[in-house]
Amino acid sequence: MDFNMKKLASDAGIFFTRAVQFTEEKFGQAEKTELDAHFENLLARADSTKNWTEKILRQTEVLLQPNPSARVEEFLYEKLDRKVPSRVTNGELLAQYMADAASELGPTTPYGKTLIKVAEAEKQLGAAERDFIHTASISFLTPLRNFLEGDWKTISKERRLLQNRRLDLDACKARLKKAKAAEAKATCEGDTVPDFQETRPRNYILSASASALWNDEVDKAEQELRVAQTEFDRQAEVTRLLLEGISSTHVNHLRCLHEFVKSQTTYYAQCYRHMLDLQKQLGSSQGAIFPGTFVGTTEPASPPLSSTSPTTAAATMPVVPSVASLAPPGEASLCLEEVAPPASGTRKARVLYDYEAADSSELALLADELITVYSLPGMDPDWLIGERGNKKGKVPVTYLELLS
Repeated sequence: MDFNMKKLASDAGIFFTRAVQFTEEKFGQAEKTELDAHFENLLARADSTKNWTEKILRQTEVLLQPNPSARVEEFLYEKLDRKVPSRVTNGELLAQYMADAASELGPTTPYGKTLIKVAEAEKQLGAAERDFIHTASISFLTPLRNFLEGDWKTISKERRLLQNRRLDLDACKARLKKAKAAEAKATCEGDTVPDFQETRPRNYILSASASALWNDEVDKAEQELRVAQTEFDRQAEVTRLLLEGISSTHVNHLRCLHEFVKSQTTYYAQCYRHMLDLQKQLGSSQGAIFPGTFVGTTEPASPPLSSTSPTTAAATMPVVPSVASLAPPGEASLCLEEVAPPASGTRKARVLYDYEAADSSELALLADELITVYSLPGMDPDWLIGERGNKKGKVPVTYLELLS
């Protein structure tokens, strides 16, 4: 019990000394040991890394899970060290609703058949989203979270310890300065020759005794200063090594960022393939239900994704089969110059990007130009007849934005 009380009293004394030193520094009444410029740059770099890592982590969590309630629930499960329950994605939920609607409204009707096709595509999109969230969480969010909860906490702890060592060092410097000033004053008073005719010559004796006491106080303060300087230098070196490790953290985060981009590219490529297949299925169905009408959407098709990866190249450009494989029997030999446009049903279309004609039956296209397009009975739904001046030929629907 005595030992604990002594330790408590010692800790309280150290805390009080640091508090006094910190307060005097804030009011400009005490000197402060400044760190070198390189050390200050390391501190600023570490703080910036921590702040931006937090922001990137939080916003990536919002991207992967926009629902704040779901994010709070996942956070609580992680803190309780419990497995996060599997959650149905929005695409999978929409697919379930569409499938149920098709079952109730009639799966053999045109509307029911289309609902089933769209539901299957939405289910595939939901599965792709689930894989993307899982991959991004492991390869990107987890390393960022490990840095904040592991490395950064260690750095913060050592920085607080360095701050305490600095306060102790500056307090020792201030104590030594005061002791030397008092010693000098006592020495000056002790050098005065005493008047032995006085009835009370004890002032001289007291001055000599005080000078000796201040000499001992100066020696003690110098010893404490040397110990404090050694501890400060040792802690500064430890903190410096941790701060220099931020460079390795940047390298690790860079690798994780590449993994995140790779998973996101794969996700969007899968979504593009699924929607392109769905568009082809719906185009064939619409051509069978509404012959002679336009096939495709009036919204502009997505431009080709810029990617050098051979695994995603097939998904980044609209797939346009050859005319010979798409043309019905006898259509390949049809002379387009002899085909007259229908009396009604022609529309204007804007070309989204360049297209080079594969043969004489196709019309070469330039991005942003306007052409007149129309469909003929029995044509493949992925193609239209395009006219530009006196030139005429087949054009792919996926390269067009239908205007009016």
